Amino acid sequence: MIAMIGAAVAPGIAILSYFYLRDSLEPEPISMVIRSFIFGVLLVIPIMVIQYIMQTEWNWRDGIVAEVFQSAFVEEFFKWMVIYFTAYKHVEFDEPYDGIVYAVAVSLGFATLENLFYLIINGLDIAFWRALLPVSSHALFAVWMGYYLGLAKFSKGVRKERIFLWVSVALPIALHALYNAIFLSIQNWLVVIVPFMLILWWQGLKKVQRAHDFGSKKLSSRPQ
Repeated sequence: MIAMIGAAVAPGIAILSYFYLRDSLEPEPISMVIRSFIFGVLLVIPIMVIQYIMQTEWNWRDGIVAEVFQSAFVEEFFKWMVIYFTAYKHVEFDEPYDGIVYAVAVSLGFATLENLFYLIINGLDIAFWRALLPVSSHALFAVWMGYYLGLAKFSKGVRKERIFLWVSVALPIALHALYNAIFLSIQNWLVVIVPFMLILWWQGLKKVQRAHDFGSKKLSSRPQ
């Protein structure tokens, strides 16, 4: 059981540590990051209940439409809600890259407990693939979410903020839905999912650099 817990927790902690340590400007308080991670963990049960209701009461069991709403929309929307109400308005959210840190923390908290449940049910044989695909994908969807939350937080004007906030939730939902659709609709999904994940990493790391550049400009413009 200890090995299973370790296999479930290690990928999320490793990826979160990577993105946290990339924050070279004004690193977030570790207590805030841990709190966000725990919020993500706590999201798993209510989301599972909502998905169960969708499957049983609404009879959404199979197909791409069901996966889009049950998985992509529900999971990304509730993660976004948690980030918005617990981190976005917090005083510690003081540079654009912070959006990425908090979004990744919440998403990986969710992905870690979800990963543990999958390993308990299916065994350690799938641990490598779970770390490589679902856990990593949750983190990468969060990078896009956090990047646009950062742009929203430090945008000039209410209209721009609202546009970036909308993009920050809509884009991760779309990416998550596309990720699910690859597995559901393509027989030889490995041929497609590998380049898809590589593109997510490539673009995600570009978002990280852009958030840093934006943050550097913001800090340099502060009165000395």
